[in-house]
Amino acid sequence: MLVPVFSLQLNNKVFPRTVAVGKFNGKQSCLVGATAGNKVFIHSPRDINPQAQQLEGNISLLNVNQVITSLACGQLDEQLKKDLLVVGTSTNIVAYDIDRNVDIFFKENPDGAHAITIGHWGELPEQLAIVGGNCSIHGFNKKCEDVLWTVTGDNVSSLALLDFNSDGYNELVVGSEDYDIRVFREDQLIAEMQETETIVSICSLVGTRFGYALANGTVGIYERSNRSWRIKSRNIAVVLQAFDVDGDGVDELVTGWSNGKVDIRSDRHGEVIFKESLNSSIAGIVKADYRVPGENLLICCSNEGEVRAFKFSEQDSNAVAANLYKDRQEAIRDLAQKKQAILLELEHLEEATRQSQEKNRQNKQIVFDSEAEIPANTEIQTILTVEKKQNNYPAHIAVRMKTSNHTIIRVVTIFAEGLFKGECLVVHPAASQVHESIAVPIIPPRDAPIDLHIQIFVGLKSSTLFHVFELARPLPIFSMYLLIENSSDREPKGFVTFYINERIPRVLAWINHDFLLAQEYAPNAASLYVTFLAVRNDSKLIIKMQQNGQVTIQTDDMELAGNIVQSMGKFLNIEDLQTTGDFPQELEMLQKVFTQIEEYQVARQRISSDMAEHANIIRSFLIRAEDARLLGDM
Repeated sequence: MLVPVFSLQLNNKVFPRTVAVGKFNGKQSCLVGATAGNKVFIHSPRDINPQAQQLEGNISLLNVNQVITSLACGQLDEQLKKDLLVVGTSTNIVAYDIDRNVDIFFKENPDGAHAITIGHWGELPEQLAIVGGNCSIHGFNKKCEDVLWTVTGDNVSSLALLDFNSDGYNELVVGSEDYDIRVFREDQLIAEMQETETIVSICSLVGTRFGYALANGTVGIYERSNRSWRIKSRNIAVVLQAFDVDGDGVDELVTGWSNGKVDIRSDRHGEVIFKESLNSSIAGIVKADYRVPGENLLICCSNEGEVRAFKFSEQDSNAVAANLYKDRQEAIRDLAQKKQAILLELEHLEEATRQSQEKNRQNKQIVFDSEAEIPANTEIQTILTVEKKQNNYPAHIAVRMKTSNHTIIRVVTIFAEGLFKGECLVVHPAASQVHESIAVPIIPPRDAPIDLHIQIFVGLKSSTLFHVFELARPLPIFSMYLLIENSSDREPKGFVTFYINERIPRVLAWINHDFLLAQEYAPNAASLYVTFLAVRNDSKLIIKMQQNGQVTIQTDDMELAGNIVQSMGKFLNIEDLQTTGDFPQELEMLQKVFTQIEEYQVARQRISSDMAEHANIIRSFLIRAEDARLLGDM
């Protein structure tokens, strides 16, 4: 179990996700982080007594003179046998040798640096500083050469290196603001996972496992492309780290939260093993042999500059017994709360039964208890339909629910991650408007698969207690597309075409799986020609396939075409695919953007020349004024 080792106060603000540790002289670990005034603090420990609870040290500041967006430490030049500090700003990348107090390189990077990691990527022979910016990823070597460059779907928010496919080489796991986690083997995309919010942190664990944290408070673990578990908190996860907390040789997942809490969860099941709290939001968590060489410590740093370190320690029998007693007391407390809730529910049911028996005795006949009972054969029928925009009501998916008898639906609660604010929607119609059926509109913000968990409160019209039916309905990735009749009217001009070694029934199976259809689509034609209406913008999507395996996707939305190809490739297990595409509307929009950029550049040059001209005039006036002052001719 972890025990506290030392604490210290940096007396500097620390920016979130900009904390790192490095051995800048090759021997002693130092703590670094971004602080106010566009500076980087460097804390060098100066600890004479290894048992001291307060760690002393020297703090020095490095001026960057630009807003720091990310930083990392690592052996970018392995011949130096020491770590370098790499600092990213909105326009530049700087590699700094703190031991010699010199810049190794300075590189302009217009895409910015939202995240940096240092290590080996793929089969490239040298260490790289991998920088994630605005829709781009760059790999810089020790000579500041951009040896690897690729693009991603949106602004990069987090990076991590791990052997994703167990081939002996590191792949790059990238989290971005478009809610996607992508895995790159050098410049090749080999896996993609969709989440429900911006990925704020990623850390590698043992083998092919990695942890992730989202901006909505979700934390979880993936093993390759499969999610092992996830939990949701009302607080926001700031940073993740891996640390062996129980001495079994397997790293657990450490999470630092916005409320100052630090918890450590099992990598297998997600249960909490250890927790601690700091006085303010966590800014960073690192691990290093900070005080004793070879003894790894878990170091937690808060926004206010509070630092606490912990280490694994074999506990004696008394400590183990004390922790076991504490865990058992917490378990007993949880069970007691559950017992109270069940007893309260039992009391309500007994009261309802008593009232029912009294009414039965008064009426001398057996009737259904209007307080709680409903017919035993009551069932809930659910249908999902795509609805177009009508009048002022936007396009949506209608979740239609209906009971199988005269019972009514009083309340509907729908849980769906990333779909509603707060991830829950409650529909509670007025008492005069309740019926045996109800329709709930939902509007997915983007094309992504969603699991709907529905709770339906059912009873009689005079009921005060209701039975709860729980259902689960999946929404396919392309649920906002309505199947319509084929026609040559308003056909999209953009298209992407490719060849696959698959039969048409397999593509039909993909369509039935990934589109929301009222009934199974199974045409008898020799070739495939299907048309959908994108109800968000009333544009057409046409999918064609010939018997020779040629597939054509017609749409004016390049992003939709990419999603279609990715979805089809994943369903059909296609790893490599050569495509040809043309999107004239997108190119026209791009041309308009370039024209606007040229206009802005001309305006900027004109303003710059005017500023230079006015500066010369002011300079001449200053010289003449100084001459007049000296001559007394004011």
